[in-house]
Amino acid sequence: MNATPTPPRSPLPAWEDLVTTALLGTDRRTPPGATPGRAAPAALLDAAAAETVRRRAGLRPGRAAPLPAPTAEDPRPALPVAAARRLAFLLADRPGTGAGGRRGTAPDLMELLPQWLTAVNARGFAAPAESLPALLDAARGRTDLRPAALEFAGPRALWLARLNPDWRFALRATPGGGTSLPGPAETERAETLWREGLFAERVALLASIRFRDPDAARELLAASWSTERAEDRLMFLDSLRTGLGPRDEPFLEQALTDRSRNVRATAAELLSALPGSALAARMAVRAGACVAVDHTLDTPTLLVEAPHECDAAMERDGVSAKAPPGRGERSWWFGQLVEAAPLATWPARLGGRTPEQIVALPVADDWLGELHAAWCRAAVRQRDADWSRALLGVPSAPGAGGPGAVSLAERAKLLGTLPVAERAEWVAGFIAAHGLSEAFQLLGVCPVPWATPLGRSVVDALNIARDAGSYPWSFSGVMGLAERCLDPGEATRLDALLAVPDEPEDASPGAGGYWAEAFQRLGRTLRLRAVMTQELGTPSPHRPASTSPSGV
Repeated sequence: MNATPTPPRSPLPAWEDLVTTALLGTDRRTPPGATPGRAAPAALLDAAAAETVRRRAGLRPGRAAPLPAPTAEDPRPALPVAAARRLAFLLADRPGTGAGGRRGTAPDLMELLPQWLTAVNARGFAAPAESLPALLDAARGRTDLRPAALEFAGPRALWLARLNPDWRFALRATPGGGTSLPGPAETERAETLWREGLFAERVALLASIRFRDPDAARELLAASWSTERAEDRLMFLDSLRTGLGPRDEPFLEQALTDRSRNVRATAAELLSALPGSALAARMAVRAGACVAVDHTLDTPTLLVEAPHECDAAMERDGVSAKAPPGRGERSWWFGQLVEAAPLATWPARLGGRTPEQIVALPVADDWLGELHAAWCRAAVRQRDADWSRALLGVPSAPGAGGPGAVSLAERAKLLGTLPVAERAEWVAGFIAAHGLSEAFQLLGVCPVPWATPLGRSVVDALNIARDAGSYPWSFSGVMGLAERCLDPGEATRLDALLAVPDEPEDASPGAGGYWAEAFQRLGRTLRLRAVMTQELGTPSPHRPASTSPSGV
């Protein structure tokens, strides 16, 4: 008697079939091997559980990957314990406002973090390993933090960035992705990296060599110049701004004939920054032919005759022939010629007058704005403090502007050419004469912490605004700068401003209370900055002090 054969078991349904059944519903599609009805949902779940076990049981483990190489050691000294606690506190803060958008009297810790990073980098400390993830997360969300944060984080941040895609910005922000560059004695390695390295590595290598040996960097670039792509030539050429000198002129003159218009323009800009270059001499002749003194009038007056064409030689020397929309061609060409001409040629061309006397001369036919604007750009490009002073004029000049400065942005750029102490003194005088409404851009170019006369002029102007009855958020930009840039020693001067003042009849409702809050927050921020500085200790004597608004 033969045994009855066992019927074959139904194969388990595919996972995709189960998902489809779940999406359609068991009323519309019965799971394989189940009967329609109330038991169908339970059968679907049983089948899904069995398929899950089967899939997991059949999964083969992947091949174990080798452990990453350990990170390079950071030779810098450890951060003091109190400063490490402060860093954790700053990184844990999140931006937010109080009810109704009022900031209250608490310091804005998110705005103190950039200052703290600048200060700690000036002292040369290494970041605590446990703070690196939070530091990289903060830098990921704020691009303004990245340079200082990555400098503080050191080589361990790059090691972590290679393991976490969220932090890959650190590799992009670091030339060569953290690859160590050849030293001065590693000539062969430098040549190999220049021939075979990635673009970012080559840029970093050229910048490093240019910093220590400008001639060697230029010769390295010249050797491969003809084989480089146009966009790469532009970036490499820009590195010559560091250590720019007369010995670079022959190479830059050759670059004036480059196929790329942007490369030619950059070469011309660099040559115009060399007052003794042949290009500067050619521009001086062209610009000088456009400006003369008319002595036939009662008062000596400058006459302008702009060029009537932009010839091939002018274009070769960096003059752009096509004017922007809204600009006349002749005024466009004229402005470029004057901007590129050495400022030292104008006194001899205009009767031996000083820059102050030249700027004070009237200009005929409405050419004053164009001529003075071009001189402003030339003073900034050539870093000529004498011409900058002449164009700025005295800070108390009527109309909140000097005789030649055409905008607040131009005045800020001109101030950047002056010594830092003179810069702060000029801005203090400007605020005393014109108040704070136009001073924000000018304050941004002053060294940090602000010099005592400048800091006191800002506080006095804020006090005047408070007494006038306006709301403090009209000056929120200046108040924010004051929190970051005032000398912490000025905190005691704010004590007299903390009380709510009596409001005049025409004052904005509640303005006195808002001002009291703003001054309390300013005072607390200054005292906190003083504590932060004490926690970090004395800056390294080999590192320069900060001259940007991010310094503690």
